[in-house]
Amino acid sequence: MGCGRVGATLAQSLEARGHSVAVIDQNPEAFRRLDADFGGNRVTGLGFDRETLLQAGVEDAFAFAAVSDGDNSNILAARVARETFGVDNVVARIYDPHRAEIYQRLGIPTVATVRWTADQVLRRMLPMGATHEYRDASGRVVIAQIDVHPGWIGTTVARIEEQVRARVAYLTRFGDGMLPTSQTLLQEHDLLHVLATAEDVPRVERLLTHAPQPEEA
Repeated sequence: MGCGRVGATLAQSLEARGHSVAVIDQNPEAFRRLDADFGGNRVTGLGFDRETLLQAGVEDAFAFAAVSDGDNSNILAARVARETFGVDNVVARIYDPHRAEIYQRLGIPTVATVRWTADQVLRRMLPMGATHEYRDASGRVVIAQIDVHPGWIGTTVARIEEQVRARVAYLTRFGDGMLPTSQTLLQEHDLLHVLATAEDVPRVERLLTHAPQPEEA
């Protein structure tokens, strides 16, 4: 739902990956953002209206994304798709980060665009820190990318986990994700992605952005 720049890009990306796509927007002029060769269904109407959703094929949908420019419309449409039509995979774009946290706790995955943008800017301004990349439906468990002090380079994943008391979810090395073993050594320019509770991330961040404690003899 929503054929703005995000919605049009998302729809075309999904179609390019071989998926069947329907795009809903209450303004028919919005469909001009789609490429001329876009083969998906264009449905004019409100994304939280039952008849509009049925016309778009919601009963057979694997996933539903509400990415219009209205928080209320997005969350309402996402809830109708999930609760009325049983679509398991839904996501809502939310501009207000405080609302996003509430909806996350209600089990509606959200993308809080303001917070995401702010996090990306901060990461480039202040490279030492943590950025939440995933948060579970309860809002308690996160995967966070955490910058590490150069002193951690050459340290095994097992020792990192032992010292910070958190799990290493995965590494990004030269742009590719990898699942490390306990003996994988952290290399220069690796991106470290840690699995932890939300309240524990600041503690893990403090440890990783400082040099590790020396190993006992």
